[in-house]
Amino acid sequence: MTDLPSLLILTFSPIRSDPRVLKQVELFKDKYRVSTCAYGAAPDGVAEHFALPEDSRGWPADKIGLVSRQYAKVYEGLPAVQSARAVLPKGRFDVILANDLNTLPLALDLDARLGVHADLHEFAPREKEDNLKWRLFIAPFMRWLCSRYLAGASSVTSVSQGIADEYFKDYGTPTGVVTNAAPYAEGAVRPVGERVRLIHSAAGQRYRKLENFIEAMKDAPDWLSLDMIVMPNEPDYVAELKAKAASVPSITFRDPVPYKQLVATLSEYDVSVVFLPPTNFNLKNALPNKFFEAIQARIGLIVGPSPAMVGLVREYGLGAITEDFSAESLRKTLWSLTPETIGAWKHAADAAAKALSAESQVVVWQEAIARIVGGREASRTA
Repeated sequence: MTDLPSLLILTFSPIRSDPRVLKQVELFKDKYRVSTCAYGAAPDGVAEHFALPEDSRGWPADKIGLVSRQYAKVYEGLPAVQSARAVLPKGRFDVILANDLNTLPLALDLDARLGVHADLHEFAPREKEDNLKWRLFIAPFMRWLCSRYLAGASSVTSVSQGIADEYFKDYGTPTGVVTNAAPYAEGAVRPVGERVRLIHSAAGQRYRKLENFIEAMKDAPDWLSLDMIVMPNEPDYVAELKAKAASVPSITFRDPVPYKQLVATLSEYDVSVVFLPPTNFNLKNALPNKFFEAIQARIGLIVGPSPAMVGLVREYGLGAITEDFSAESLRKTLWSLTPETIGAWKHAADAAAKALSAESQVVVWQEAIARIVGGREASRTA
């Protein structure tokens, strides 16, 4: 193991529950000497782990620094950056894989011997553009980070073509795409029962307009039901949703399941509803985990007219696309479902499961890191 190039996977997230970063660990743990730096315990299979305190946030709270545009001071004041600097050795790693923009300046300063790859999970300058305070105070900081540090990365990837195109348009940064595809899972198509079972999972955030689901399911026919898994990001909003849904018997809120059990849980349903109103740039260009998890679960998909999802749904025949992002349009689509249509979608998902799996995507990371290493990995696996 000692002659393998060393790779640090750096993220300001709880790594054991971060599907995208776990895919990086799984991909590289046998090809490199992998170290990780993140919140929480070490993921399985790594050589070394640098744990960050759970309360060391990775996004800015220095209001004076933001208003006065002292952005270098703002960045160095991030608790996650300070905690990481306290534990990470400088100049020790051959390559660093930096997840999200907020880790990139730190990664570059750690003096990786061969280079840094940046994996940007969102288009950072417009991540929460639906929030006025965020647009006024945080967005300029994000633009500063992009302008100052993106050019220092040896290579860059993101989660969808729309986001990758925006990084190139605004910053001249060539950006590859690694979708949030789920790992391939063996599975079988289950027949549709007497009741059509729908599932939707989401972060409990007001800008996602989850009340659309409640409106769409009011007075739903007896053969149609919807289970919702909503994370308590904004507890007051989630409480409002549950209160509104109390008079809608076709909707049930259920608890989240561990990531490793997610695909098996989804396979109990018939259709996953991945309906994301484009309230900000990243949602407009979203191609989320849940889209791909539904495919591995061999169930159908109903999506809104989100460009990245529409293309795949049409290409592989995976489901239906609503006319727009209104509750009425969603309602119309849901109520038109038939067992025959859903059955065809399930078989299409089964046929597409390998082509749309993580294994088909992560080769982009593998090639990017191999280029940084200078072909050493390529020669090992040839």
